[in-house]
Amino acid sequence: MLSAMNTISTVASTLSSLSGAGLSKQEIQPGPAQSASPGAAPTPFSDLLTDAVGQVNQLEAQAHTAVAGLMSGSGVDVHQAMIATEKASMSFELALAVHNKAIQAYQQVIGMQF
Repeated sequence: MLSAMNTISTVASTLSSLSGAGLSKQEIQPGPAQSASPGAAPTPFSDLLTDAVGQVNQLEAQAHTAVAGLMSGSGVDVHQAMIATEKASMSFELALAVHNKAIQAYQQVIGMQF
């Protein structure tokens, strides 16, 4: 689990460094489905990914704390620890699936011939 947390931290730092790359917020025009309210700027995709990875990291930390509390006997119930670890596991699996789909889409775009 520790190596997964290190991987998540590495991905989060990489994504935060990418947030300045590409188009600026002013160059991205909101489409009809994107604008929730008039005058609101759309959230960049890199920010969404960074937030999602941060939430996965937070769930991993909560699971680690719950298991440590269970092992030390500090009042954490077995059910709470299992729920926390399953939430962390499921969120990591979802993040991994999104990662794999993004890589697959990238490879398909690279393989296209114009």
